[in-house]
Amino acid sequence: MRTVPGTKNGGAAQTREDQDLPGVWVAYGALLGHLRKRAGLTQPALGAAIGYSMEQVASVEQGRRPAKAAFTRAAEGAVDAGGVLDVLQPEVDRAKLPRFFRNFAAIEADVVSRFSYDPLLVPGLLQTEAYARAVFAGHCPPFSEEIVDQHTEARLGRQRLLTRDPMAELSFIIGEEALRDPVGDADVMRGQWQRLLEAGGLRNVEVQVMPAARGFHPGKNGAFVTVQTKEHEHLGYFESQGVGCTVSDPAHVSAFGLRYGKLRSQALNVEESARLIARVVGET
Repeated sequence: MRTVPGTKNGGAAQTREDQDLPGVWVAYGALLGHLRKRAGLTQPALGAAIGYSMEQVASVEQGRRPAKAAFTRAAEGAVDAGGVLDVLQPEVDRAKLPRFFRNFAAIEADVVSRFSYDPLLVPGLLQTEAYARAVFAGHCPPFSEEIVDQHTEARLGRQRLLTRDPMAELSFIIGEEALRDPVGDADVMRGQWQRLLEAGGLRNVEVQVMPAARGFHPGKNGAFVTVQTKEHEHLGYFESQGVGCTVSDPAHVSAFGLRYGKLRSQALNVEESARLIARVVGET
């Protein structure tokens, strides 16, 4: 078992590491500066061409601020980048995650299957922007608004896994407590429930609910994830209080798979789960 950077639902401790400038931001900025100069543009001229201020362009070039996807799309055309900035964008986005989750996020992005059990919070891959922002805003010790923004953007970026081609097989078992325990206000929760119903309608996504009164089951020991990589390697992952572990030992991974199979049989099936979520929506 090896400990790797990781967070999944509730964010992570804001450490000095999180304040260091990620290397990919610095590299992206240096490349942007080179392309801008090659195109004969000043920072103010590039900003005017793509709808950003000179200060924003300078911050990105200095690696102090990550480029957003919209910035990259606009800059690609303005400096005739030929797609090189766009290629870096996923890594720029991944570096917005807490440092100790980035390694597993890189694994997750290329899996052929991902199965997860989340008893207390809606899993990050299914969270709405408002729900994710409320989770990060409630972190202790508090995150700055900039870090909340970055972590939220990165979490939403991870959700490309739901619709990417080739499709990944995705299964989510969510504790009923996660549906009923409010995160944010009523509007946030209503939007989150609707999002679960929409995600459950995707061909490659299954959403099941574990009823609160089910009694003891293997998930009582906590949340976990099992994945199969494109190289057909099976891995597990779990975390608690901002510390994440990727599990590679075959015996431990096998145990995760057995537990997940048991949970799948004890949870409501997909149709029953959708009806329960719809009922919760109707109760508000």
